[in-house]
Amino acid sequence: MLPNLVFPDRLGCQELKETAASFERTLEAHGEGGLTAMGVETLQVNVGKLCNQTCTHCHVDAGPGRTEIMTRETVEVVLDVVRRYPEIRTVDITGGAPEMNPHFEYLVEQCRKLDRHVMDRCNLTVFFVRGKERLPEFLRDHQVEVVASLPCYLQENVDAQRGKGVYGRSIEALKRLNSLGYGLEGTGLILNLVYNPIGPKLPPAQAELEAEYKVELRRRFGIEFNRLYTITNMPISRFLEDLRRSGHYERYMDLLVTSFNPSAARSVMCRSLVSVGWDGTLYDCDFNQMLELPMRNGLPRTIKEFDLVSLVRRRIVTGDHCYGCTAGTGSSCVGAVA
Repeated sequence: MLPNLVFPDRLGCQELKETAASFERTLEAHGEGGLTAMGVETLQVNVGKLCNQTCTHCHVDAGPGRTEIMTRETVEVVLDVVRRYPEIRTVDITGGAPEMNPHFEYLVEQCRKLDRHVMDRCNLTVFFVRGKERLPEFLRDHQVEVVASLPCYLQENVDAQRGKGVYGRSIEALKRLNSLGYGLEGTGLILNLVYNPIGPKLPPAQAELEAEYKVELRRRFGIEFNRLYTITNMPISRFLEDLRRSGHYERYMDLLVTSFNPSAARSVMCRSLVSVGWDGTLYDCDFNQMLELPMRNGLPRTIKEFDLVSLVRRRIVTGDHCYGCTAGTGSSCVGAVA
């Protein structure tokens, strides 16, 4: 039976307690305690909400009209944290289209100088934005892992979700990355793709869909890539609005709740990362960031206050959106987890 779920875009203190209680009761019913961190291996940095696309499933509500951008001052504080804590092995840069931030290249360069693995969550079409044409070569030169959005290998599905013409530009971008060595065996240049379902349903089995993607993209375009990540559409922001407009909200939430997988809950991404907002605020994950759910009282709240000792075993703030990460085979920034 569908519990009393709460998904406003902004939660007050009492609402936060109520929505967290529902998910935590589910954890308890499956013999799991509250979610706690197991370390901080990844710093996920959202450098802004500016994007050259407006996608229907976007949990960031990003788009061309957004003005939220991480400043150079905040970037320097992020770099200071990375410098001080070698335990942080990966810097995962996201947005918006992260490359639209004027300090993106500086952040990448400095993280690589610190010998950190850098991931760029790329929408592919940003390569065609004026002034960004040399981005593929920049990413190659700094051995940045590219995590690229391609929600389907069929044009009609991609353009329906991400906008008319996005599919064609995405294919051209993938070809260009391949020409630079991305996704090819022996180059060390990692190209991973991201699949999001079209509409209110869970992703199919990741390994099987990856094999299908590889066959179809190779057959149609000669495109190669390393891995496919299947990510569940989160019932927040723009996708939540679409669910309510279409009348599919309750059905989708019922699907997420009834598909809860305790094994997935043990491996969710928030247990090994900290999310940094464009303004330097700290969150347990990117989804909490978009809902403006801060870390628990007593923990560092901004990147300037970052303290690894207090964060590595912290209790994670949860809510009913957490059902999205724990349904089926689970969902994280690196796809299925169970």
